[in-house]
Amino acid sequence: MQTLAWQLIDFYKRLTPPVIPTGIEILYPQPDKQVMDVVARFFQKFYNENKPRRLMLGINPGRFGAGITGVNFTAPRQLKEYCGIDHPWGNGSELSAEFIYEFITAYGGPAKFYGNYFIGAVSPLGYIKAGKNINYYDDKELQAAATPFILDTIKQQLKMGFTRDVCFCIGGEKNYKFLSGLNEQHQFFQKIVPLAHPRFIMQYRRKRKQEYISEWLNALEQT
Repeated sequence: MQTLAWQLIDFYKRLTPPVIPTGIEILYPQPDKQVMDVVARFFQKFYNENKPRRLMLGINPGRFGAGITGVNFTAPRQLKEYCGIDHPWGNGSELSAEFIYEFITAYGGPAKFYGNYFIGAVSPLGYIKAGKNINYYDDKELQAAATPFILDTIKQQLKMGFTRDVCFCIGGEKNYKFLSGLNEQHQFFQKIVPLAHPRFIMQYRRKRKQEYISEWLNALEQT
């Protein structure tokens, strides 16, 4: 059986973007050889066996994190500084990645965290409208177009052996509502636990950042 690393590499190589409404672009960096080389090194470093892990699912990749690096919630700065992976994209960062890696540090560091969890996204590909990030649920036509793609990619990931007892949903309102609806229909997970979104925390609740990190850690420990 292939290691989880190679299953994930194959998954991202084979993503087939959905047909989406006019005026919206797909954020899909993986066909770029430099991106996929970095993604492969990341997975081989942290997922090169078949230990069961829990899923954490964000919304969809953004322009300054996974839209550049191909690694969810990981901007160029975090990829080098925390994961020790060299790349050609400078030292840019994003708010969500800053929170995620402070949380991962509090958990015990990338090796420990990624040994127990995989951070994916409800939609593994991102979307751009008028030059800005758009979430799959921000446009009704986009959501309808993306839903079959989302269902298919969740099923593909679960075949890799991720545990189904609990899924942590990063984005505690619309993302949680959408994922919970799918889960009611398809019984992917026994339970879905919502977590406040890192961008919301860093943009509107930064003074309470440590409190949110503790909330995230407690959620993981109690389930």
